[in-house]
Amino acid sequence: DTATIKFLGIFNTTEQCQTQCLAFNRDGLVCHSFTYHEAALDNLWAKQCFAVVDETWQPTAENNIVSGKVTTMNIWSADTSSFGVSSIPGLRVNGGRAIRARYPNGNPEFGFNSNLLAKSWLPPTLPSEPQVEVNPDTPSRDTSDSFRHYQLGIGGPCQNFVPPAGYWCGNHTEGGGAFTYRIPSGFVADKSILPNSPYKDPTGAVVQAWRPGHWASWMFEVGSYDASSGTFKFSRGGFQGARGANSGDNFYIENVFEELDSPSEWFFDENFHTLYLWYNGTGQPPAETVFEIPNLKTLFTISGTQTNPVKGVSFLGIGFKDTTYTYMDPHGMPSGGDWAFQRLGALFISGTENVTIDNCIFSRLDGNAILISDYNRHTTIQKSEFVWIGDTAIGAWGNAHGSPISGMGWDGTKGDQPRFTQIKYNLVHELGIWEKQSSFYFQAKSCQNTIIGNIFFNGPRAGINFNDGFGGGSELTENLLLNTCRESGDHGPFNSWDRQVYVTDVLNGSPSVIKANDTIHHNFIIANYNSQEAIDNDDGSCYYETHHNFFAYSGNGMKSDFGGHDNYHHDNIYAYVGQGFSLSSQLEGHEDYFYSNKLVMDNDGVYGQGTCQGAGKTVVYDNQVFSPTAAVKECGMTLKEWQARGNDPGTTANVTPSDDQVVGWIEALLEIA
Repeated sequence: DTATIKFLGIFNTTEQCQTQCLAFNRDGLVCHSFTYHEAALDNLWAKQCFAVVDETWQPTAENNIVSGKVTTMNIWSADTSSFGVSSIPGLRVNGGRAIRARYPNGNPEFGFNSNLLAKSWLPPTLPSEPQVEVNPDTPSRDTSDSFRHYQLGIGGPCQNFVPPAGYWCGNHTEGGGAFTYRIPSGFVADKSILPNSPYKDPTGAVVQAWRPGHWASWMFEVGSYDASSGTFKFSRGGFQGARGANSGDNFYIENVFEELDSPSEWFFDENFHTLYLWYNGTGQPPAETVFEIPNLKTLFTISGTQTNPVKGVSFLGIGFKDTTYTYMDPHGMPSGGDWAFQRLGALFISGTENVTIDNCIFSRLDGNAILISDYNRHTTIQKSEFVWIGDTAIGAWGNAHGSPISGMGWDGTKGDQPRFTQIKYNLVHELGIWEKQSSFYFQAKSCQNTIIGNIFFNGPRAGINFNDGFGGGSELTENLLLNTCRESGDHGPFNSWDRQVYVTDVLNGSPSVIKANDTIHHNFIIANYNSQEAIDNDDGSCYYETHHNFFAYSGNGMKSDFGGHDNYHHDNIYAYVGQGFSLSSQLEGHEDYFYSNKLVMDNDGVYGQGTCQGAGKTVVYDNQVFSPTAAVKECGMTLKEWQARGNDPGTTANVTPSDDQVVGWIEALLEIA
């Protein structure tokens, strides 16, 4: 017994338990409701009957067995009308995220937690063609056979984005798996997939689904439901990633009353203003329990203009916590990368100079933590911690001009972008709770930034993402990245794309389609989980100099594909990888370089795949390659045979070193005492 729960006995039927409840009267206490366990795991609670003698919280009926899991009833309801609460987009109980009723059960702070697959997906209903297509002949760049012109589709398939335009809504998309954006309009999932269905009314439920390939996650709101067939039709959503598809992949459903079947889950009935909670404890929630409803998406906004910026604002030692989710808010396609993004953050910075965020804590924010938008100069974010973030920790999103859509185009010379941002010595971990296409740091149409001395771990996708090659001139150095790509595929701890043509003056002070070099040096990066390389220079990425880093694990050391060029990897250590480099072809004068590296391969065999002859031949020399028996191949020959023909001078093949030797190399390379 407890103060609010009294044991009534063991009975064979629910009716017998109910009879005992009606007859109960002990020390002035009466039974307001009862809990009867028709079945229980290992017979621990089987046939036991309990009286609930407190009526502050009201119990709500539920099934005793859900999905084969025996449950104990501890669901309580509270009328929120007197508080003026009409919606609850999120709930905190004693500071922790409570879980909106979902199937399958799972705590979103610990991953997606679902392998469910729909029986089928309903075909896309968005228009397949843009209303307007922008694809000018100039500006153009001739450094590759790919991504030579700016491309933008307006309206049509982009009608649900804000603004309604993007690279992926045009008909001239290029790169890996390129096609015009589309999304499914619903799906079919009957009782064989959702065992607690059919649902009475799942309107307003949210379906969280992976895009095929696990490149991003989508959120859809249910608009209508056919219980007889298990057909769910979506009213909105699917704009959380820029790369569409005809169908989804693994999914879960949340915000459904019938799925309220697990401790710490909750459901809010908006029609009756009633909150239901499965209290994770014995009896009703104690009086001292703290319930909080996040209702703000932004906690602070600093807003100026390029001509009249806000200057010198500092946030020192401040805690930011408990904003509400923004994944159903308007998203846009910032540039030519795979991301869709929302111009929102718990701390929103626009039109500023010399803003400082120092020694702050950002925790359990259900959207982005910080967004640096439009014109900004010399923002510094340092010595702060970001933890349990719903989407991205720090995002930077600027503008370019030339198209009919404001902020979108090829001309970046007006300078209304975040530039010279300093991201220094921060601790970032446990993010991407909701949107899986999220990172510690993301930039689009932003340049000349420095990311130095940060520690990031435990995220679903890349740790750092450059959505385009706008301007260049950024530096990544002395960072520790690990445990990235934990839930997604075809990616690495650092990822970049460069599909759009932009004109900036970053390279030499004059307008140019050529960007300045971005440099990646003196970092310690562990490419574990699903990373395919530490530095994923994807579609069109160019002018990256990557040197004096330690990279561990993954399939490749260096990647440069689908029109990538002018990328240099030198003086790096690649430990326990599949091969050193995997490169696409380049034009003459825009070759990739791989030299003066130490490469420890998992197995004997090919140590790199590039262009072996003719124009654009990959430049390779002076590498130290290690494998179990030093049997190394290149361009279809043994290394010795290949070198005998005048190729790859100075490179040596060696037997795998000891771990202690590798550690010694790292210490010397990164100057670790």
